[in-house]
Amino acid sequence: MTQSRDRSRTLDPRTAAHVALGVVIAGQPVGTVLQRVAQVSKDTIPGVDEASVTLMKGGRARSVAFTGPLAVQLDERQYDDVFGPCLDAAVSGGTIVIPDTATESTYREFARAAVRQGVTHTLSMGLPIGTSSVGGLNLYGLRPGPYDEAAVELAGVLAGYAAIAVANAAALADAVEEIEGLRAAMLSRAVIEQAKGILMRDRRCTADEAFRMLVSTSNRSNRKLRDVAAEVVDGAQR
Repeated sequence: MTQSRDRSRTLDPRTAAHVALGVVIAGQPVGTVLQRVAQVSKDTIPGVDEASVTLMKGGRARSVAFTGPLAVQLDERQYDDVFGPCLDAAVSGGTIVIPDTATESTYREFARAAVRQGVTHTLSMGLPIGTSSVGGLNLYGLRPGPYDEAAVELAGVLAGYAAIAVANAAALADAVEEIEGLRAAMLSRAVIEQAKGILMRDRRCTADEAFRMLVSTSNRSNRKLRDVAAEVVDGAQR
């Protein structure tokens, strides 16, 4: 494990990310990818002792992947305060680096909490998708010295993996919702056609007249047309 970690840190950032991740994002559950991103951040980026991934949903933040309790505790401190570098990065999609928590002035309360936990420096990077951001990658260091440019670059590569995973999951959810909607529409149409056929047989009427009967009943009873049609079909089956 030590050898692979040292070897990955001798590679350029993009190669290190590809080697260390060892997963194909396509087809992987989003939780699996995000947990892998957090772990690889800890294993690959110099100065990272704990890492987490924050996702935003409905205006609320949640740590969905993390390498240890320290990262979660510092994340949740910011969620409780509704203020902190990980929240600002998650909302803006930007990058916020705190090189020294002992002298941090913008996020004073968070910095004090971090110092009490032994954290000396942090980095939070947003997960932008298009023009918005869906969360952030948070890195916490326990040893002196801020993150250098190479560390920030590698964090950006890994944050990109996380953003792609979330985007894929969102696209899949939209596709499933669309398919379910189409399936429901097809079922509704089938039921309505059945009901029309029953009315045409029982009332000796045309297809248009049967459809107008269903619509009229739907309007009078303030029920969906599909529900009215289903009632006709159920009655005929009984």
